[in-house]
Amino acid sequence: MTRHLFFTVSLALLCAAIPLRAADRPHAGTDTRNTVVWTNDDLERLRLLGLICIVGRTNEETPKSASQPQPYVKTQDPEWYAEQAARLRDELERRRAQLGGYRQAMEDAKSLKAMTGGVNLDESDISITPEAGIEILQQRVSETQMELDALEDLARRNDIPPGTLRGQ
Repeated sequence: MTRHLFFTVSLALLCAAIPLRAADRPHAGTDTRNTVVWTNDDLERLRLLGLICIVGRTNEETPKSASQPQPYVKTQDPEWYAEQAARLRDELERRRAQLGGYRQAMEDAKSLKAMTGGVNLDESDISITPEAGIEILQQRVSETQMELDALEDLARRNDIPPGTLRGQ
């Protein structure tokens, strides 16, 4: 019985002591703080140490006339235009020659002439009519010509001299 009484009294004292101890400490947000006023010198010192970052402030020490080196923009490079135009002209010439050869093979077949070159069926679409083959090749020529025209328009908008595209 004494044990129960001792245990109960100890528990009561413990329960009473915990809130009293918590009341002695300052609560969050209610302690008295000293208001700190930061000056520009204080902020500059912290920034130099790398402790803060000031956003939206311009650097007065850098002259405005000094500019960063511009990144490479291929649409401003005349050499890029010359390379692209040469590639497209070569492709256009190849496609025109392919179309001409196809037409010639069709004419030879219609007139029953002896064909020397023939039509390479591995390269073109199989199981299409000859007229559809001509349309496909004409479409490829037109697409390449449109790409070359688009490149010329882009060069004109970026003030690239027209002779650059012609390789001059």
